[in-house]
Amino acid sequence: MDPVRTCIGSRRRASRSSLLRVVALSDGRVVADPKAVMPGRGAWLTPTVDAYDQAAKRRAFRRALRLDRDPDTSAVREYLEGLPPGASERQDTTEQAERLMDN
Repeated sequence: MDPVRTCIGSRRRASRSSLLRVVALSDGRVVADPKAVMPGRGAWLTPTVDAYDQAAKRRAFRRALRLDRDPDTSAVREYLEGLPPGASERQDTTEQAERLMDN
């Protein structure tokens, strides 16, 4: 069973494998961690530009990563814009994720 995480942009729960992990670097930048192996505190984001925009608008990166100031998240946006069309189609819905949690 795949663990369930919450997207910091849309606040929807989905399986970990369908979300993108982002990590704050020591220089204040936030970068994508598609393999989810980078050290440090991470946050989870639905791999869409829309979810990114929601997270940036709500200042969710700063809050989720427990940063002192607003981070530079442009690298995450560039990563998301570079994904092929339909790359986020495999994402699970909240209902599917909740069903996984009930098992």
